[in-house]
Amino acid sequence: MTANFWKNKNVFITGCTGLVGSWLTKLLLDEGANVVGLVRDRVPRSILWSASKEFDYIKDRLTVVNGNVEDYFILERAINEYEIEVIFHLAAQTIVGIANRNPLSTLESNIRGTYNLLEACRRNEKTIKAVVVASSDKAYGEQKDLPYNEDTPLQGSHPYDVSKSCADLIAYAYYVSYKVPVCVTRCGNFYGPGDLNFNRIVPQTIRHALNNERPVIRSDGKFVRDYFFVKDGALAYKFLAEKMYEIDIKGEAFNFSLEEPIAVLDLVNKILRLMKREDLKPDIRNEAVNEIRKQYLSARKSRDVLGWKPTYTIEESIEETAAWYKEFLSQ
Repeated sequence: MTANFWKNKNVFITGCTGLVGSWLTKLLLDEGANVVGLVRDRVPRSILWSASKEFDYIKDRLTVVNGNVEDYFILERAINEYEIEVIFHLAAQTIVGIANRNPLSTLESNIRGTYNLLEACRRNEKTIKAVVVASSDKAYGEQKDLPYNEDTPLQGSHPYDVSKSCADLIAYAYYVSYKVPVCVTRCGNFYGPGDLNFNRIVPQTIRHALNNERPVIRSDGKFVRDYFFVKDGALAYKFLAEKMYEIDIKGEAFNFSLEEPIAVLDLVNKILRLMKREDLKPDIRNEAVNEIRKQYLSARKSRDVLGWKPTYTIEESIEETAAWYKEFLSQ
């Protein structure tokens, strides 16, 4: 891949203000891409709009299209008028608890949003060269055989999981039926600087520790998950799009994972240890419903086919994340 691969490429990112989207936007702008971002809500404290040194130039370089993925005509106009070549479809309702409480908004965003985006790509086939659709390990549903690999059946059971299974299959259908140049990513639970969803275990635990409070665990603490650092996630998405120009992988899905599954209680204790707050004992509530007990990914295909590997260890990722929240929450 040439050093100037992204220079002057027209890129469209849905969900550009989200956790992964913010870091991906920064990466691509830093490499000279012309980035167009779809923005539904402007969250003043989100990292993309923050006044930090890392992101303070973004507002002057990012082209913003206001709207949401449920509006097909917004998507088609943006892709057509900005002559988009590469698309990263990250926009989604990503919180399992919200999906359980209000499935309709999750299904509308995650399913309708995906087929709207891919239909707009189909109608602009002359300019579109690569589409990366962000799915999730949740798309696999609950399985007896772990870790999940890319041949594991997609069989979500609960609202969020089903929305991801559907979006994943829709992406495949648009490749098989219409040759839309799409690849799908399946990752675990993202965490890292900029995550403002404090009901997620990593930012919630860090905030509790900084506030001298016992961290809360909604489950029994034995749920096992893949946790994936946001910077590694953004790098993986960018890397996959680059590989779509090099090798014949269109229509395929790729798992990205640190391949170090960990139980929730063990993760919380690791965070507390790294923050030197082992005096705080977790408050285990055992209230979680409609969630899969064990899920984690094999990234062998990504390693073997793409030559991908993660950049960060979980320890250095947690330390960087905790340092970010310490500064952010002191403002």
